[in-house]
Amino acid sequence: MRTRFVADLSKEVEFKVRTLPDPYRVIVDLGDVNFQMPAGLGTQGRGLVTGFRFGNFAKGKSRIVIDTAQPIIVENAFVRPAEAGQPARLVIDIMRTTRADFMQKQAELSKQQPQKSEVATGWDSATRQEPSASASRGGRVARPVIVIDPGHGGIDPGASSNQGIYEKAVVFAFCLELKKKLEETKKFDVFLTRESDVFVPLADRMAFAQKKGAALLISLHADAIDAKHPLLGAKGPQVAQEVRGASIYTLNQQASDAEAQASAARENLSDVLAGVDEQKGARDEVSNILVDLVQRATKNEAREFSNMLVSQLKGKTSLNPKPQRFANFTVLRAPDVPSVLIELGYMSNTEDEKQLISPVWRASVAEAMSIAILKFLGRAQSRLPF
Repeated sequence: MRTRFVADLSKEVEFKVRTLPDPYRVIVDLGDVNFQMPAGLGTQGRGLVTGFRFGNFAKGKSRIVIDTAQPIIVENAFVRPAEAGQPARLVIDIMRTTRADFMQKQAELSKQQPQKSEVATGWDSATRQEPSASASRGGRVARPVIVIDPGHGGIDPGASSNQGIYEKAVVFAFCLELKKKLEETKKFDVFLTRESDVFVPLADRMAFAQKKGAALLISLHADAIDAKHPLLGAKGPQVAQEVRGASIYTLNQQASDAEAQASAARENLSDVLAGVDEQKGARDEVSNILVDLVQRATKNEAREFSNMLVSQLKGKTSLNPKPQRFANFTVLRAPDVPSVLIELGYMSNTEDEKQLISPVWRASVAEAMSIAILKFLGRAQSRLPF
């Protein structure tokens, strides 16, 4: 069985193609491409292709990820020049193969490529190497650093609403408002993990906060209920409309409940869905002990901040019946940075959707969060032994 993927181009482009397993997908890396495609394109599959995504992957880089339900090989990949009134076209021919042949091909390619590649990380850390904000600047005492993490971005749109509004856009708009509110206090130095619609791997978001010497990392998201999920059955649409409200998550190896576990699993898939190779690092036993000791303290601080957030958000926005949860989110794993992940609401709920796109709501909730941050860091600094 074969399937051809075709994308029209305004001009010929250079590209690279590779495949990744678990889930099976074809990665097409391009230069700085301006995707002019309708929202929702790629959600329907055909032949071997179950769907595809596209978007910015990093500065000056773009990516198309083609999902397949079965192991495949790329039989042909080329750009057909514009001719006879037809535009230039990117053509990818894929063919079904066996799992054994697919994995053998992957092993052969890995031997030919360096262990660490720009494509594997997809994030040019050199572009983010500003001086550490924990150091003094121009003779003045450094202010506490807040790192705000707008979830998803670029090729990873996150959840979408019934109106076709993407989570990545909603949370980015909120993060800009929160940054503005915090900077107005003149008490913090505030940084965003992404400053445009670009993809940033989860580990790099966490590492960015560490490099900045952050006193707090706040990752912002907007959840969604899949009304068509088979486990929900005929009640899916009803459940999607009933479940709403903000939740604050802190880190824990064991999830507080099934919904928290599912939420962490979805968010942790961001790198996989964007086509990032899995990078596993190992720590020795002594390092593990030291990290656990540091992380225990930061987890306690994160829970304290979560308490303050809930207190400030009451009356400003709808809260989930269980507003405080915990799960093993990748972006919260920095052992030396107190971190929380906030689901602002549910894109799948009509009332929450109205809030999430409202400038008035954004300003009110961002103000409440800034007050919680002021209280939390004020209390944390008062406990310092110097």
